[in-house]
Amino acid sequence: MHTKGDLTQGGITGTLLRFTLPMIAGAMLQQCYNVADTLIVGRFVGPEALAAVGSAYTLMVFITSILLGLSMGSGTVVSLKFGAGDHDGMRKSIGASLIVIGLATIGLTAACFLLNDPILRLLQVPADVYPLMSTYLLIIYCGIVFTFLYNFYASMLRALGDSVTPLWFLAVSAVLNIVLDLVFILTFDWGVAGAAWATVISQAVSGLGIMAYTLRLRPELRIRRADIHIKRSILGEITQFSMLTSVQQSVMNFGILMVQGLVNSFGMHVMAAFAAAVKIDSFAYMPVQEFGNAFSTFIAQNFGAGQHDRIRRGVKVAIGVSTAFSVVVSAAVFIFAEELMMMFVSGGEDEIITVGAEYLRIEGSFYALIGLLFLLYGYYRAVRMPAMSVVLTVLSLGLRVALAYWLAAMPGIGVYGIWWAVPIGWFVADAVGIVYYARTKVKKH
Repeated sequence: MHTKGDLTQGGITGTLLRFTLPMIAGAMLQQCYNVADTLIVGRFVGPEALAAVGSAYTLMVFITSILLGLSMGSGTVVSLKFGAGDHDGMRKSIGASLIVIGLATIGLTAACFLLNDPILRLLQVPADVYPLMSTYLLIIYCGIVFTFLYNFYASMLRALGDSVTPLWFLAVSAVLNIVLDLVFILTFDWGVAGAAWATVISQAVSGLGIMAYTLRLRPELRIRRADIHIKRSILGEITQFSMLTSVQQSVMNFGILMVQGLVNSFGMHVMAAFAAAVKIDSFAYMPVQEFGNAFSTFIAQNFGAGQHDRIRRGVKVAIGVSTAFSVVVSAAVFIFAEELMMMFVSGGEDEIITVGAEYLRIEGSFYALIGLLFLLYGYYRAVRMPAMSVVLTVLSLGLRVALAYWLAAMPGIGVYGIWWAVPIGWFVADAVGIVYYARTKVKKH
């Protein structure tokens, strides 16, 4: 009998898409937090504020990725145990995850407040942007704990095949964020501080809301006192998966952060163009990123249940769906690059629009490569090989950063080198991941 949340039964394409679509919608809404800030700030405050909020977004994605990676790693362990029918082990894993990720959240929040100025100096933030970005970040750091709560409980629900509930909480908070942005910026004239407070309040609504829902209405995810007495083996398993997935996620975004520092060195116009283009970029490949995460849960449940033939068929379906979607999105971004930039930048900022459109046309042509890379990340996490996901991420981002700095320093190439380094890194990592898959799939399934 096919129970709700069970990804080990039913048609593969339909099962994957039904599970993925709410995750895609949720990820899009989560992106709306900073995109709303960027859009409203860029339109009504000015280009310096746009550069400040946009660059802060890159940093916050890196910080959030640490917590997201920890939660995703724990969710993979819970999926494996759910697929194997080990509900007692599943609850103990949730208890261990809560301790590990909760402590990491406390440490991360303290570090952000203490290291705010050194971080801004490392990012080479221009003097006219520095105070605005500092103000924005010091408020945003107050919401890290709510980011932890949302991502933790969302990962637990998705591990059991429930991708719809997290979507509802994000929908409410995303709408709230936009309303508060307009009120705080247009009515109260709080500028970047208003955008930051709107984000923190909205994050609190989604984080506290999903925690209350899970504890009250999902007893299978409710931790009992006995589940807090954790065995060393369970803690070790959670720590391995969570830490490796967190390293994978944070390395991916740390590479982007290093590129942000290089971009900032080209001045405010390139900085503002990159800030807007990255938002568009994030929206464009977000569906295939979430499809990779959904694919990982699908593989983990089936791996735990020993459904090896279903895994093989699932891999083929996932590659076809991801590639088809990526090609369509690449075409749309290439054709409408200027129009997309003008959503964030007023029509008179010709230089910002031109630079951003060039970035989008170069990187946007290769979304199929990153779509495949997200599938490889998800697959290796699910078959108990999270270290391979880290290897591919380090390879992709390390090559991207190295090439960006090398090419950008060449006469006649400049900022174009930063843009071209991205698809080259994706291609090399894909090639290594596919070769390794071909050599190990017989052993794994």
